[in-house]
Amino acid sequence: MKQRRQIGKRVFDLALTLPALVLLSPFIVLAAVLAGIGLGSPIFFRQLRPGLLGQPFTLIKFRTMRDTRDADGKLKPDADRMPPMGRFLRMTSLDELPQLWNVMRGEMSLVGPRPLLMEYLPHYTAEQNRRHSVLPGITGWAQINGRNLTAFSERLKLDIWYVDHWSLWLDVKILARTLFNVLRSSGVKLQQPLAEVDDIGLHPDTRKKAEAAGSSTTTG
Repeated sequence: MKQRRQIGKRVFDLALTLPALVLLSPFIVLAAVLAGIGLGSPIFFRQLRPGLLGQPFTLIKFRTMRDTRDADGKLKPDADRMPPMGRFLRMTSLDELPQLWNVMRGEMSLVGPRPLLMEYLPHYTAEQNRRHSVLPGITGWAQINGRNLTAFSERLKLDIWYVDHWSLWLDVKILARTLFNVLRSSGVKLQQPLAEVDDIGLHPDTRKKAEAAGSSTTTG
């Protein structure tokens, strides 16, 4: 039964992705030109992300930030590295279009839990790790219920809800809501401080801050 559902989801993805690549090709070309003009070469952002069962794959997006570093060689804050063209690509979600190639390759689905960072993997609970029992998606249940404004703990709960309640009709509903949200550019905050959303210490920076705060409280 599970295998039949996976095959059905894959057929659904391909049935939508193939025509989408044709219909959206002018926007893909436009986004590539804008990324080249606004950010220079390379125009693509590539990063290893956990896919099905946590296996790594290379996620592809259009680049929205420059690789600008301070005197110590550390990357500057996102707000200082994202030029106006990058903000436009991010706000319109045009930067996400290359992930259709990830869908074609079978590394992603149109709908599923968003692939987060590889370094988060050791810090999920067994329940949270169930989000990797399905292919990651370009959009998902968590994205239409808050996008990047939602705390990590809530996002993971929404991801697990999706895993447990998946159906093709649910995917259709999520895609329709995603299109509506993109057209309104709703739920997007470009420079969302990590400390505001990572409430469970998945990212190394927030874990360090939490450990430092705990240490100061203990010694105090």
